[in-house]
Amino acid sequence: MLIALVAWLPLALKRLPLSLPIICIAIGAGLFLLPAISLVPLPWSFPDITERFTELVVIIALMGAGLKLDRVFSWRRWNVTWRLLAITMPLSILATTAIGGWGLGLSWTAALLLGASLAPTDPVLAADVQVGPPKTGEEDEVRFGLTSEAGLNDGLAFPFVNLAIALSLSAATGEPWARDWVLHAVLWEIGMGVAGGWAIGWLFGWLTFHLPAETKLAQTGDGLIAVAATFVSYGLTEMVDCYGFLAVFVTAITLRRSHRNHDFHHEMHAITEQVERLAMMVLLILFGGALVSGMLRTLQWQDAVAALAIILVVRPIAGLVGLTRFPADRSEKLTLAFFGIRGVGSFYYLAYGLNHAPFAETERLWAIVGLTTLLSILLHGLTVTPIMRTLDRQHGRDPDQNATPPPDLEGPTAQQGITPS
Repeated sequence: MLIALVAWLPLALKRLPLSLPIICIAIGAGLFLLPAISLVPLPWSFPDITERFTELVVIIALMGAGLKLDRVFSWRRWNVTWRLLAITMPLSILATTAIGGWGLGLSWTAALLLGASLAPTDPVLAADVQVGPPKTGEEDEVRFGLTSEAGLNDGLAFPFVNLAIALSLSAATGEPWARDWVLHAVLWEIGMGVAGGWAIGWLFGWLTFHLPAETKLAQTGDGLIAVAATFVSYGLTEMVDCYGFLAVFVTAITLRRSHRNHDFHHEMHAITEQVERLAMMVLLILFGGALVSGMLRTLQWQDAVAALAIILVVRPIAGLVGLTRFPADRSEKLTLAFFGIRGVGSFYYLAYGLNHAPFAETERLWAIVGLTTLLSILLHGLTVTPIMRTLDRQHGRDPDQNATPPPDLEGPTAQQGITPS
């Protein structure tokens, strides 16, 4: 049934103010309320499984996000991305940490872990506000900004998670942390994540499109090559202790750039999207089960207020600050600032942090992140369709018409590597 829903629900929900994640959570809640179901899927009861499963979903989503970006990488053309990463995300982390420390009474290390977990826009649940498949032309400034932000901020939030871990371990052991954090968690892991991701992306691009033989990978027509690239990139970069999330996204955009107009990108994107959607639905069904099994039982009223503030105040204000003087319409800026969707990435970061350092407020942190994610899924899921359709109409786009490929993405249009006359 789940596999059938993966194929059918996106079509059924296309014009409705509902999203696939909302349906999945409802299915999970109903399923785990059945007396015959004895499993209690609380994340702190299965810490290693929670970390690994969320990790898997995120890296598949990152590959899919990178492959569907049509815009050529450059500092100027990606201006909106750098603003969201360099200004909006740090402001969101700082504000959420302050809310956790001063407003909720959490320890400052736990508050920092909360801020780092809830700051990044999720590449999994933000699919409804992302660009369309490769070469479809569905890439306005809002969709591009949210896609590229979700692709990169999952890696760039990691130094702040590691900072919370380092501070927690230092408080327990008394050992210094600053030098190792700066040199390793920031400089080494980011630098090698980018370099390793680029090298693996270049290698897969050459093997896929430019190998001087009939055995080049594109000739297989099998989109599983993208899944292979995902695991190779993540595995090899994690082996040298750098940020695999960042590496996977860089691998994806490098692989896409190696032959930007080749039709094989459609096959690679399609298979990653199917794997991602299926894994996401399983995860959200378990999330629905966790909600009805007591995940939110430790919540205090201050936690609920904080969750609402993070969704409705912190991200929108930080987003608008980051987009100050950005050349876009007010409606585009408001949409970019509003749709900072929280989700699977937040689950992963929290699980990772709790598995690598002692934090006293484990169940409460899970409750806050769970409620914030639930509110984000409901609020953004119910508003994404009408808001994006309205934005399309304001900019002269027909939301009911299938987009056609742009006439020129980078040089002459090519199909299967052959330039038509």
